[in-house]
Amino acid sequence: MRSPSPETETVVAERADVVSLLQTLVRHDTTNRAPGDAEGELAAATWIHDLLAEAGLEPVLLARDDAPHRANVVVRVPGTDPSLDGLLVHAHLDVVPAEPEQWSFDPFGGDVVDGYVTGRGAMDMKDMCAMTLSVLLDWAASGERPRRDVVVAFVADEETDGAYGAQWLVEAHPELFAGVTVGIGESGGVVESHVGADGSPVRLARIAAGERGTLHLRLTATGTSGHASRPTEGGAVLALVDALHRIGHHDWPLHVSPLVRAQLEQTAAALGHKADLTTDDGVMRTIAELGDAADVAMFTVRASTTPTVVRAGYKVNVIPGVAEAEIDVRCPPGFEDELLAALPALVGDGVAFEHSVREPSVQAPIDGPWFEAMVASVQHVDPSAVVVPGCLGGGTDAKAFSLLGIACYGFAPATVDPDGRRRSGIHGVDERVPVSSLLGGREILGHFLATV
Repeated sequence: MRSPSPETETVVAERADVVSLLQTLVRHDTTNRAPGDAEGELAAATWIHDLLAEAGLEPVLLARDDAPHRANVVVRVPGTDPSLDGLLVHAHLDVVPAEPEQWSFDPFGGDVVDGYVTGRGAMDMKDMCAMTLSVLLDWAASGERPRRDVVVAFVADEETDGAYGAQWLVEAHPELFAGVTVGIGESGGVVESHVGADGSPVRLARIAAGERGTLHLRLTATGTSGHASRPTEGGAVLALVDALHRIGHHDWPLHVSPLVRAQLEQTAAALGHKADLTTDDGVMRTIAELGDAADVAMFTVRASTTPTVVRAGYKVNVIPGVAEAEIDVRCPPGFEDELLAALPALVGDGVAFEHSVREPSVQAPIDGPWFEAMVASVQHVDPSAVVVPGCLGGGTDAKAFSLLGIACYGFAPATVDPDGRRRSGIHGVDERVPVSSLLGGREILGHFLATV
């Protein structure tokens, strides 16, 4: 890490403003429409790379040879104590598509409107990119260093499968993460206001310490093609439809993992409810009583198998010889063996299946110093906040980085807006984050990275 020149320090400090950084990031259209299609990632990554390099850091710009426009930036800030384990901060640059005609403002305008920073990615997850950049630039301007090595990865392609981002970095450049044992990324650490059982307000934040596994399926049914006016017994389409009906309507049993159990028990205690997790009815009743405070627990207490794509036929009077489908499969921590054992019977005879994606669930400890440090940083900024563990229903780049033995948490913090504004629009319309929540999140993140 080079020391910036005196004349550079003022410029670096000015550029560290988290609101301005987020506005600039939103104005980079990094829409990820399909594998291999996210042209704006290179421009955004290059801007970050140059900003960090000018500040005296030593970032590297990396992309696959077959997709130079799908760029990633990785930078390591050496800690003052090299004996300590390293920490990873990862945040993705790509965003899902936006339909401008449905929005009240320009999805890529990055404007500040009514106390919000607006635009696609403001919540998912360019806010975390901006907060992390702000911390790095502040360190560069002040000469401050963290206690331990901090590796920051701004990655491409999270909104598809990470083949050009985290997955590729893990496979092609694992040396960049040498010495790192813990990572933080999206979906956690956001303080929200809820109503307790007695009607009093309760501030609650969840730190994601796990994710359901992703085990997507591709089904293929085969039969004999023929004239539709002369149908024969069975056929590819009917075999596939029968399989999809069995899988899509299967009533998966409840499986309350220790992580989700801790989430429900601690959330109920914070809100003054009594958690009954001794029976299936009690679990569902507890989740219902907690409402929004339960987050996605309705889905993380059981597996889900959801048919999403079907392909068959090309002409109405021709019986197709092949029919294919894809199924989104999600698995709670600790339930994978049971799910895999049940699949063959659900698919049935005459239909072949394979996993198009097979990423086991991930979990990280909730009873150690890393989790405690995140709790302390949230409460440093908001002493009234109650912090509980949580489990994500979907997936993030944590699944890729966990392959390196890194314990990954969802910790991209934000605070409650004092005027009641709320973060909203993720993967939807009019995505936006309150300025005050962004500033509070930046304070939490800065405290954590400086003290952990």
